[in-house]
Amino acid sequence: MKKREPVYAKSKARGNATLATSNGPIQDAVTVADITGHLQDWLMDGQFRQHSPRTRECRENLQQKLLWFLQRENADTCGISQLRGFLAHVASGHEEPSGRWGNPRMNKPVRPATVHSYYRELRVFFNWLVEEGVLAVSPVDRLAAPQLRTEQVQPFTPEQTQSILHAAQQSVHPRRNEAIVLFLLDTGIRASELCSLKMSDLDIKGQRCTVVGKGNKRRTIHFGRTVTKALWRYLQEQAHQESDPIFISDRGTSAGEHLTRSGLLQLVEKLGKKAKLQAVRCSPHTFRHTFAVDFLRNGGNVFSLKEMLGHTGLHMTNKYVALAQADIANQHRQFSPADRLKASRT
Repeated sequence: MKKREPVYAKSKARGNATLATSNGPIQDAVTVADITGHLQDWLMDGQFRQHSPRTRECRENLQQKLLWFLQRENADTCGISQLRGFLAHVASGHEEPSGRWGNPRMNKPVRPATVHSYYRELRVFFNWLVEEGVLAVSPVDRLAAPQLRTEQVQPFTPEQTQSILHAAQQSVHPRRNEAIVLFLLDTGIRASELCSLKMSDLDIKGQRCTVVGKGNKRRTIHFGRTVTKALWRYLQEQAHQESDPIFISDRGTSAGEHLTRSGLLQLVEKLGKKAKLQAVRCSPHTFRHTFAVDFLRNGGNVFSLKEMLGHTGLHMTNKYVALAQADIANQHRQFSPADRLKASRT
């Protein structure tokens, strides 16, 4: 006898599609009354598994944003319909009069990668609910993944980098901000990695630092004399204990504590505006991109770059190779010895 394949049917009870078999419907949605507890358990799961601070931060962000959206929609359950609406709000909430997440200041579109990151977090959460036996199937399995177009991040030119550095030196906290700009430029460190650095991670005499990257993987990054001098000048401003963060926030709810990732993003963006940059996005990731491309342009090899950036495979690193090779090709067309020799004869 031919095995009967599952089909999707409409559930009148909650307006969501449910997976139906010959034995009846399979639960693929969770009640809003229960989801708060499930999300809290998910956060605790990440803590005892010792996930990285960045992973836990992403989970907490999803918890806050998803609960806000479900409350706004007066939803009774959270299934495929609600999740589709949630992702639509991430993508186009800036067009609403009240702004994204009910904040009028959030009136700018987000990058495709941001929408995709929310989708990934939803998939992880609902797969966890399936593993825990709360759901039989994940509603995200039937939710088409948002398109993730490859973004070509334009690296900073030397002139732009100098302008940002000058803006940092003229800011309210010149020594801290100068050290941050130079550290980003010289190491290619991720934003979350820089914010989580503690004094115990720093070997300033050895010109190196230990960072905890994605997947809680540790690696050593190195920096040059210019960064060493900038760090030394900054750290002389006030006493730091071994357990203290290297880069301290000066405002907001975390004043006096470690600089948060959002605080770093705002700082770099503000420096870019002060430097009057054009045709380039001023962000910590652009510094990472600039470091990688400059490293390759100056003769560094892709395998060393992979380790420095904390990539798990070369497929991530190769995107920088393409940019560096394009730059080399442009340089050759401009300074081709044979072409210049021919031009001198005419």
